[in-house]
Amino acid sequence: PDKNPRYLMGVGKPQEIVMAVSMGIDIFDCVIPTRNARNGTLYTWDGKILIKSARYEKDCLPVDPKCRCYACRNFSRAFMRYLFHHNELLSMRLNTLHNLYFYFSLMKKIRKAIVKKRFGEFMKRFFEKYPFEEEKDEGSVSD
Repeated sequence: PDKNPRYLMGVGKPQEIVMAVSMGIDIFDCVIPTRNARNGTLYTWDGKILIKSARYEKDCLPVDPKCRCYACRNFSRAFMRYLFHHNELLSMRLNTLHNLYFYFSLMKKIRKAIVKKRFGEFMKRFFEKYPFEEEKDEGSVSD
């Protein structure tokens, strides 16, 4: 029934969520934000980054300068990369914290855009940073 929330299980990349919301989906359940965090993929407002990349070895910026999560307010990309490469449990925790914060913020922005009747504009801007593309699963064992 139209009055009831619509649930979609197993879909969880940011661009998939935005597209599903445009089709009327209300509730999501997926391991992508946490599994990808544990494997070094972090979502930012400028697109996803692989914190394990050598390019972040001396990067003093937070994972996402636009993010207010605990990890971004307190640690640099270089430190997050260091933790990841040394298999520190703190790496998985901070990465997961960041990705969940990003997802909660994404849903908050989606709700705000819908209420303001600007979801189409939001979607257009969002897909500039998160286009649909053919990619391998970030959580695979080979990472």
